[in-house]
Amino acid sequence: MKYTILKFTKITFAAFLLVFALTACYRGSEGKSSNSRKGDSLTLITSNINGMGRVLEIEVKKGKAFNHPTFVIWLEDSTGKYIQTLFVTQAIGKGIFTYGDKTAGVWKPGEVRRPAAVPYWAHKRGILTDDGSLVPTSKNQIPDAYSGATPTGSFRLTTRSDVPITGKYKIMLEINQTWDWNEYWTNNRYPDDMDYKSSCQPAVVYEADINTTIPTQQLKFKPVGHSHYAGKTGELFTDLNSITTALNIAQSITVTLKE
Repeated sequence: MKYTILKFTKITFAAFLLVFALTACYRGSEGKSSNSRKGDSLTLITSNINGMGRVLEIEVKKGKAFNHPTFVIWLEDSTGKYIQTLFVTQAIGKGIFTYGDKTAGVWKPGEVRRPAAVPYWAHKRGILTDDGSLVPTSKNQIPDAYSGATPTGSFRLTTRSDVPITGKYKIMLEINQTWDWNEYWTNNRYPDDMDYKSSCQPAVVYEADINTTIPTQQLKFKPVGHSHYAGKTGELFTDLNSITTALNIAQSITVTLKE
């Protein structure tokens, strides 16, 4: 009798372990699926909600090299003249970086100048700070309506221009990611230039041409060049042969002009 009870207890315990293991596997599988769906989802961002222009939806699908890049989106007329900024990541727009101050031995938010981050936009915008810099500072910040936290993955920005724009114009995007050295843009290419070392491969510039006479349209951005490696000029370098992983920060970029 004791043997029978003991045998039954062992069988029951074994069955319990099997059910527990299967449940754990199911939960683990369910968690991975959830994480996958989360990774594939779009972060939704809005800017300039009080603008009077038509709605623009800019969608950026992250590429295999995406890792918290700095970027800015702005408008130009058909001749390339700057109109306005639509969105800029907060660190550049406010001049405060999360890892900007290590004077106390640990990283804390602090003011940092990074002229090589998105220099093509900075020179196009052409607004000087009190000390003659083109990079926004904590005292010369981009308004909250046009800036926000850096997305951690694919995102969709819904925005408007300040005033209605008719005819043809351009929407521009400049994106940069540090620590992306390659065989051409090495960490000792300009060993004494700290601005270059904060950028590595230069920022890549994309553009899409908008025609407001077309009611609703979706357009793909195309890369048109890269910025100055240290942000010293506003020149656009159209030869992209030296750029590698920086072209894979975004897998695709599209803009939809809505009614």
